[in-house]
Amino acid sequence: MTDLGTRVTWFDAREVLPRDGAPVAAAITGRYRSGEAFWMVMPMYFTTRHFGQDGTEHRDCFVDSDRIVRLPHGLAGDETVTHWAELPTLPGGTTHAVLGEDVQPALRSAWRARPGT
Repeated sequence: MTDLGTRVTWFDAREVLPRDGAPVAAAITGRYRSGEAFWMVMPMYFTTRHFGQDGTEHRDCFVDSDRIVRLPHGLAGDETVTHWAELPTLPGGTTHAVLGEDVQPALRSAWRARPGT
């Protein structure tokens, strides 16, 4: 049926940035309030221009679902993006999003698909 496996290619955020509006998996690094360092992956989108809640304009930045702005590693910021990868497509499909009347048929198709068959 459909191959549900996926392969991720990571890009160094110091060398190349995603296209404007791209949803990505972003590897971020920083420190918790306790002082412990972290490096983890979060879903975000990349934008060439973003206005923060306080009106501050940010350029070439990654934004998470809480509207927290993170810049590519090497630029100012307590938490920065070291690497990014394109998000995989939806299971059994070739797109990252399905809207409206196409959602239910796409879900049914994905549920019928079996890994590796």
